[in-house]
Amino acid sequence: MQKKVSIKTEQIDLDQFLKWAEIVGSGGEAKYLIKEGLVLVNGAIEKRRSRSLFRGDIVEITNSSQIKIQII
Repeated sequence: MQKKVSIKTEQIDLDQFLKWAEIVGSGGEAKYLIKEGLVLVNGAIEKRRSRSLFRGDIVEITNSSQIKIQII
Protein backbone atom coordinates (compact mmCIF):
# COMPACT_ATOMS: atom_id res chain seq x y z
CA MET A 1 0.00 0.00 0.00
CA GLN A 2 1.30 3.46 -0.89
CA LYS A 3 -0.04 6.73 0.38
CA LYS A 4 0.91 10.37 0.90
CA VAL A 5 0.57 12.14 4.23
CA SER A 6 0.77 15.89 4.70
CA ILE A 7 2.39 17.38 7.78
CA LYS A 8 1.57 20.87 9.04
CA THR A 9 4.96 21.57 10.62
CA GLU A 10 8.44 21.83 9.15
CA GLN A 11 9.47 18.53 10.76
CA ILE A 12 7.99 15.71 12.86
CA ASP A 13 9.57 12.94 14.92
CA LEU A 14 9.29 9.43 13.52
CA ASP A 15 7.24 7.98 16.39
CA GLN A 16 4.83 10.93 16.27
CA PHE A 17 4.52 10.58 12.51
CA LEU A 18 3.55 6.92 12.76
CA LYS A 19 0.68 7.93 15.03
CA TRP A 20 -0.25 10.96 12.84
CA ALA A 21 -0.39 8.76 9.73
CA GLU A 22 -2.56 6.25 11.63
CA ILE A 23 -0.05 3.43 11.13
CA VAL A 24 -0.08 2.69 14.86
CA GLY A 25 -2.56 3.40 17.60
CA SER A 26 -0.09 4.23 20.36
CA GLY A 27 3.43 5.35 21.10
CA GLY A 28 4.16 1.85 22.41
CA GLU A 29 3.31 0.34 19.04
CA ALA A 30 5.51 2.90 17.29
CA LYS A 31 8.38 2.15 19.67
CA TYR A 32 8.04 -1.60 18.99
CA LEU A 33 8.08 -1.24 15.18
CA ILE A 34 11.09 1.07 15.31
CA LYS A 35 13.03 -1.03 17.85
CA GLU A 36 12.47 -4.19 15.81
CA GLY A 37 13.94 -2.56 12.69
CA LEU A 38 10.65 -2.68 10.77
CA VAL A 39 10.72 1.01 9.84
CA LEU A 40 12.79 2.38 6.96
CA VAL A 41 13.33 6.07 6.27
CA ASN A 42 14.48 6.85 2.75
CA GLY A 43 15.44 3.19 2.27
CA ALA A 44 17.52 2.74 5.45
CA ILE A 45 16.48 1.02 8.68
CA GLU A 46 15.83 3.63 11.34
CA LYS A 47 15.95 2.73 15.04
CA ARG A 48 15.70 6.23 16.51
CA ARG A 49 12.18 7.19 17.62
CA SER A 50 13.12 10.85 17.63
CA ARG A 51 14.47 10.81 14.06
CA SER A 52 13.28 14.05 12.45
CA LEU A 53 11.26 13.67 9.26
CA PHE A 54 10.77 16.38 6.67
CA ARG A 55 8.65 16.85 3.56
CA GLY A 56 9.91 14.56 0.81
CA ASP A 57 11.02 11.78 3.18
CA ILE A 58 9.68 8.30 2.52
CA VAL A 59 8.76 6.03 5.42
CA GLU A 60 8.27 2.30 4.85
CA ILE A 61 6.86 -0.26 7.26
CA THR A 62 8.19 -3.72 6.45
CA ASN A 63 5.89 -5.89 8.54
CA SER A 64 3.01 -7.88 7.08
CA SER A 65 1.16 -4.75 5.90
CA GLN A 66 4.03 -3.39 3.69
CA ILE A 67 3.16 0.32 3.86
CA LYS A 68 5.06 3.07 2.01
CA ILE A 69 4.32 6.70 2.88
CA GLN A 70 5.63 9.87 1.28
CA ILE A 71 5.58 12.96 3.45
CA ILE A 72 4.22 16.02 1.67
